[in-house]
Amino acid sequence: MNFLNINCLVYAKQPPALAGKTRYFFLFLFFAVLFSGNLYAASSDTVMADSSWGFWFRSQISQHPDVVAAKERMYADLATADSLDQPLYNPEFQTEYEREGADNNFRLGLSQTLDWWGKRDQQRAQATFGRKAARRAFELAVQQKSADALKAVVDWNAARAQADLARTQEEQLGTLFALVKGRQHSGDLGQVEVELAFLGLSQKLNDAAQAQARYQQAAARLEELLPGWAAASQNIPESLWAVSRAENIDQWVEQHPAVTAARADWEVTKKMADLARLRGKAEPTVGMSGGKGSGSTVVGVTLSIPLNIRNNFRAEARAASRESFAAEANYRAVQRRQLAAIRASSATLKEYEKRYLRWQTLMDGRARSSGDLLEKQWRSGDMSMTEYLLSLQQRTEGLIAGIELNTQFQIARIEWLLQTGQMENALMQAKR
Repeated sequence: MNFLNINCLVYAKQPPALAGKTRYFFLFLFFAVLFSGNLYAASSDTVMADSSWGFWFRSQISQHPDVVAAKERMYADLATADSLDQPLYNPEFQTEYEREGADNNFRLGLSQTLDWWGKRDQQRAQATFGRKAARRAFELAVQQKSADALKAVVDWNAARAQADLARTQEEQLGTLFALVKGRQHSGDLGQVEVELAFLGLSQKLNDAAQAQARYQQAAARLEELLPGWAAASQNIPESLWAVSRAENIDQWVEQHPAVTAARADWEVTKKMADLARLRGKAEPTVGMSGGKGSGSTVVGVTLSIPLNIRNNFRAEARAASRESFAAEANYRAVQRRQLAAIRASSATLKEYEKRYLRWQTLMDGRARSSGDLLEKQWRSGDMSMTEYLLSLQQRTEGLIAGIELNTQFQIARIEWLLQTGQMENALMQAKR
């Protein structure tokens, strides 16, 4: 409304010819802004709709106290690296005053220790690798927490599915028990069938209680990892389960945060060993001073060099060198361990994927039809109560096996993403 009022005032103060042009200009500008705003809003909504789950999940992970603590440790390590970038020695200010008879003698001076052997260059290199190690350690912590949260979501979905299945079977056997008792009164069934139905219902009561307890435990675990969790967010995007067929094991190993962090730590210790060797070399301190003594102006130049005679710092250099060798060995161990973990997770994922897809093919349409068929056979008298309850139990075990296969396949996929270091990329591409 204010925009239109301003337009009207501008139009009223101008000549008629110019006012007409101004009117069309403002109308054009108004619709252009309106159209561009709607277009931006539409595009923003589309982007958020596509990436809302991944964005929400990553924002939840970033708020977890463990991740916040890891971030603060990273900031502390980065600040330590910044301190290594600073000059090694500060200048020193010196003063001297003495009373000599009637004269007041004084002297002022400045001295500076020189970085003669290039120790600061070693510290700068150490700072560079220290920053890299800090960032990779934080990245590894985020990926690990993301994997834990995703596994919690998978466990929650599996527990919910089993709880729903147990509750449905409890209701079915409760109905069956009532039906059997009714048929017993009418003389169609004997006491044996009633007892079998009672035993079956008792077992399902226990199964339903255990399933509900597991569901509540999974929900509590999920709320701890994802405080903003809601039932609307329960379905992980299918794109996260798309198995990559590319085999870039060597690249995955070298780019994994654990491996890159270990290598950066090794580089840091190498620079520390170089710096320890340089500390055994003396560095000069030069200074200039000026003042007054015995009524005359005094100017002086000083030079001091420490004599590393009693302690040549070779023991410190040997210790730093051994630390470097240990860090290299640790890097090699992490590298080998990560390679084995990638191969194991890849093999596990392939096996669970193959079995789960086969189970889906076998159970296609049978989950509902098998239950109806069994009930129809029992009602028609073609199946005894014992056979019917045994068949129901086998059907239940088959459905639970499907839930567990799906769960293990998804957990294997999450573990593969974690071990290959592809977790962040997968979450960025996770879309509804």
